Amino acid sequence: RAMDSRMVFVLLWMLLLSTSTGIKLDGNGYVDVVIAISSKVPQDNRLIDKIKEMVTEGSLYLYHALDEKVYFKEATILVPPQWNGTNFTKARTEMLLIPILCKMQAKIRIDNANPSYGFEPYTNQYGECGAEGEYIHFTPEYLLNDTLTELYGSRGKIFVHEWAHLRWGVFDECNGEKPFYHSNGGIEATRCSKNIKVEFYEVTAGGSLQQCSIDPQTSLPTKGCMFFLDRNQITNSSIMFLPSLNVTTFCHENEHNYEAPNMQNKKCEKATWTVIFEDSVDKDALRSLKPLQSPPPPPSFKVVQRKQRVVCLILDVSGSMAGSRILQQQQAATHFLRNIIENQARVGIVQFSTEASTLSRLTTISSDTTRENLIKLLPKVAGGWTNMCLGLSQEDNGDALGDEIIFLTDGQATDNIAVCVPSAIQSGAIIHTLAFSNSAARELTEMANKTGGQFLSPNDKTTSNQLMDAFASLTLSTGDYIKEPVQLESVGARTSDWFNGTVSVDQTVGNKTSFVIIYETSFPSVYIQSPSGSVYTQTNMSHDVSQKTVTLKIPGTAEHGDWKYSIQAKILQALTLTVTSQATQADVPPIIVKTHMNQQFSDGTKPMIVFAEVSQSYRPVINAEVWATLESETGSIHILQLLDNGAGADAFQNDGIYSRYFTKMVNGRSSLKVRVKNQDGQTKFAALYVPGCVLNVQLSPPKPPIFEEPLDVGNFTRTDTGESFMVKLSGQAPSNFPPNRITDLSAEIQEDTVLLNWTAPGEDLDQGTAKSYEIRWSFDLKMLRFNFSNGHEVNTTAVSPQKAGSVEQHSFNLNITIQNGTTLFFAVQSEDKQKAKSETSNIAQASKILPGPKPQGISNPGMNLTVLVISLCVVTVVLCFIVVVVVCAKTSF
Repeated sequence: RAMDSRMVFVLLWMLLLSTSTGIKLDGNGYVDVVIAISSKVPQDNRLIDKIKEMVTEGSLYLYHALDEKVYFKEATILVPPQWNGTNFTKARTEMLLIPILCKMQAKIRIDNANPSYGFEPYTNQYGECGAEGEYIHFTPEYLLNDTLTELYGSRGKIFVHEWAHLRWGVFDECNGEKPFYHSNGGIEATRCSKNIKVEFYEVTAGGSLQQCSIDPQTSLPTKGCMFFLDRNQITNSSIMFLPSLNVTTFCHENEHNYEAPNMQNKKCEKATWTVIFEDSVDKDALRSLKPLQSPPPPPSFKVVQRKQRVVCLILDVSGSMAGSRILQQQQAATHFLRNIIENQARVGIVQFSTEASTLSRLTTISSDTTRENLIKLLPKVAGGWTNMCLGLSQEDNGDALGDEIIFLTDGQATDNIAVCVPSAIQSGAIIHTLAFSNSAARELTEMANKTGGQFLSPNDKTTSNQLMDAFASLTLSTGDYIKEPVQLESVGARTSDWFNGTVSVDQTVGNKTSFVIIYETSFPSVYIQSPSGSVYTQTNMSHDVSQKTVTLKIPGTAEHGDWKYSIQAKILQALTLTVTSQATQADVPPIIVKTHMNQQFSDGTKPMIVFAEVSQSYRPVINAEVWATLESETGSIHILQLLDNGAGADAFQNDGIYSRYFTKMVNGRSSLKVRVKNQDGQTKFAALYVPGCVLNVQLSPPKPPIFEEPLDVGNFTRTDTGESFMVKLSGQAPSNFPPNRITDLSAEIQEDTVLLNWTAPGEDLDQGTAKSYEIRWSFDLKMLRFNFSNGHEVNTTAVSPQKAGSVEQHSFNLNITIQNGTTLFFAVQSEDKQKAKSETSNIAQASKILPGPKPQGISNPGMNLTVLVISLCVVTVVLCFIVVVVVCAKTSF
């Protein structure tokens, strides 16, 4: 009964934490806000002052923007290890928040960007409406160059704009690609709200202003047309349109522009204020908090620094670890010490069972000899009880601040682990927990979550290689991937014959390449062939008989291309292969993949989403083949192909984020592993599109075109392991999920024919095939949005849904005559075999436009041309300055 009550407590606690970023509200103030400066950023102490100014200004702006309810109370600035300074304190649990991309936990990042992307701040979002974003990205140039505020607005306002993306999952209300649209026979600028006054003009080559030209095909302003805003106009909203204006709050329902073709309407179809108070992670707090009686105090700041990494391996050697488990622990820890942990890190080793003992006090990794000496000390014998608290209490020097613990155990604690968990959490150490069985104590999850560590639940199948993957995932990045290991392959099989395959070493890796083969029973024959045909055999490899491991370390830089391996098992046994490598050039970061679930706990009522981000630095890698393997502790395996098609669970097409819903949930813990490879040479780099809102967007530094370029690095393979997750179903099986909401519906009117396009949903969300579609249209967008069934129905008896992910097209004639200038709105619902209906799709709008004279509604009465010309001159000077800065920056690098 006691264990059952503890189980319920931990599961409830996990539910509360399932969407947490580490940031939280302490009363009315946000705390645990960590701003991490990448190690690639050269030291400039002015950055620290600029960050403090930005957050301080943003705090007061946020206070006024959200009914005086919240502000920034505390923030921590994490500086790179190589920065010199005596006023930097040692990092505590902020230390784990430095990974710039590694584990996606640094929510506000100061990092260099590709010069072609400009200096514009942005937030990386790929979740659903209301879901927290991944991180905010600021460049050092943006923070240090005060003239950029002429383009983007004050940094405090921009910070709150990006904070709304990050924390509350709202989207921009502007659209640089579609700045104009038809509305009631006239032309409107894409904005929220319509209360913001805009004027339309073209800027001639000589710098003068003239009335906009109209494209006869679309009856919208031509590409050279831009809208101008009076920066001095006073309007309340909206921060998500242009924070550079004198706006003071977010767009409310009574002023929300539902027609605007912007991302907020496409993703949410509701006002920003509504999303914040009804759908965001803070919705309950924001509704219950009372406004402050007076303006808040300025935020308090800590400036901390991670120096050398300090890791303590606390390893279970109790009786239940005997046999293959103690061997797998030894093999995985060896891989960690030999190939994963970085140079100059300090490592200690502790073992625990009935008693606990220190096998190695903290030792600095200074050479391969140091690594091998630590490997020799790894425990090899198991026996006794599982006294976890004894293991956790073995501190090397009594100072755990900022240190990491890798705590591995396979069973329930013999002692009462609940007694020592609080003190472990309060120690300041980051605790990664590896639950090496389905019976490991549930408190391990609590320790990992509350200290910023990872919780991993590898199984002990000898073919799964999951413990090796778990140790390999415990890297701590400073944002510079040049010196960090990349896992190219991790695969296993049980066979009495040949175990063959190919591993691609691409142009971005090749240094310190190693092939690690683990066998279960008897020494196999191993052949590894380089791309040029050279064959490596056992004579070129090291063989550790006690660990049943064969290792090939490629000297120098490994040949780029496809490496083929052939391993022959003469008897039936398990074999696994792990391949790691590092970057070969200091200026060419490797391609990496990082995977995670959208939540760490599910009760089965809502689907989970699998994410995998494939990138090279900040460049998305698209058209890759990405597969996720989700394996439960009971042995059920589900394999999903993740997609980057902008439909279903995937938020944006071709952004390098591959996603899929996971619906086949089973009770208990499950592990996640993702494998990526080049898709028949189709993999490409895509430009990172930053969709921000800036004043006079056409005059700001031009955004890069959305282009794709060949991936000239050759074939590649990558693997990554995500944190384990827990499922506790409310019934015997997960809910019957309806087809996913269609989010990419588009409409076009040609003569009197309507053409609709969308991506097919599935029978269960984005998997399988839906049964039927229901299409409706209306002259009134709001009526269709809020009362779909009252719209005019389209005959869809001839429409047969295709497999999820397919392109759907449907053309039809309405039973009315469509007049020129008429705008119509369309929406779709889909239904599965159990008659469960999807949510209503995004609302697509289309106007019938016949070529003719220039339409009315483009004139600009009352515009102050003198103010505009002065504004243009100021912005031109700013642009010239920016060009000089960029040229100088490129020259210096």
